[in-house]
Amino acid sequence: MVVLGYGRYQPSRFNFAAMAGGFAFQTAFLVIRGHALNACPLTNLFEVLIFLSWSMVLLYFVVGTAYRLSLLGAFTSPLAFIFQAFALIAPLDSPPGPRARVVAHPWLETHAAISIIAYGAFALACVAGVMYLIQERQLKTHRFRGLFFHLPPIADLAIVINRLIFTGFILLTLGLLSGFAVRVEWSKVIWGIGVWLLYGGILQADKWRRVTPRRVAQLSVASFSVTLATLWLLNFIAPAGSL
Repeated sequence: MVVLGYGRYQPSRFNFAAMAGGFAFQTAFLVIRGHALNACPLTNLFEVLIFLSWSMVLLYFVVGTAYRLSLLGAFTSPLAFIFQAFALIAPLDSPPGPRARVVAHPWLETHAAISIIAYGAFALACVAGVMYLIQERQLKTHRFRGLFFHLPPIADLAIVINRLIFTGFILLTLGLLSGFAVRVEWSKVIWGIGVWLLYGGILQADKWRRVTPRRVAQLSVASFSVTLATLWLLNFIAPAGSL
């Protein structure tokens, strides 16, 4: 966040190692929590936010390496930090105990996990969208700051946004299909389908050239903001007896 504030960025192994170390701790927490619950750790908003943060960093390691978008990590890490800080500070968690153990259907766990990873892809598309809009604005105003010269080419960012949305859309499709194999509240199914239609509409509009890359970037930011605002509606793995 300091890097972004000063408008300067210097790629280094330390930055990558710091994110890798944080990712390792996230993974360890999720494994330990999963063993304590005897289920995928997605039983409350606290765990969902941690899992979402973990998904974002995982996808960054895949996308950032594939497209050489090293600066994407400087934008991704503050958002991941905010999710984790809010999860830790806000009273969202109840420590797992003997009565908190979950009896979940494997398809329900699959549905929840894949869906959260899909939201991680949408979150990363939002981050790339912010990068696109920053670079476009500096190109239009001809006011180039130090950060501008480290941003990926704007055409590459447009491609990355589209592919991240497509990846999230496919994952969300799989998540919804796996959710149909178990009994899920209809209100949450309808909400999930609404998110699916939202991002499907963006992909279709982009395919038909009905929207510009700039508009896709704006939609990626706005759509994830709406999705994040209603995150509490996600279908968490329910305690025993609630399915």
